[in-house]
Amino acid sequence: MSSSPATPQNNTGTPPRRRALPVVDPDRCTGCGWCVAVCGPHVLSLSTPDPGGRKQSVLHDAEACTGCALCAVRCPFDAIAMARKEGPLTLPA
Repeated sequence: MSSSPATPQNNTGTPPRRRALPVVDPDRCTGCGWCVAVCGPHVLSLSTPDPGGRKQSVLHDAEACTGCALCAVRCPFDAIAMARKEGPLTLPA
């Protein structure tokens, strides 16, 4: 008999996917790069969304994000919040 805690399962027999993903507030992000530097799976990057604009942090690979929240903890400007996502991950087109 296993001593591990029970994991809720969906009707397919697999545990439901529950994770938190970083959401960057573009008004607070300064493009300093601290979040990119601390990201172990390298799913954050700096980009310039507007031509001639300033750099901002962007989540470029949500599927590979572990939800560890190190980026949010490290951000000195409180520009990153972790948002809980449930079910399969889908990104807006």
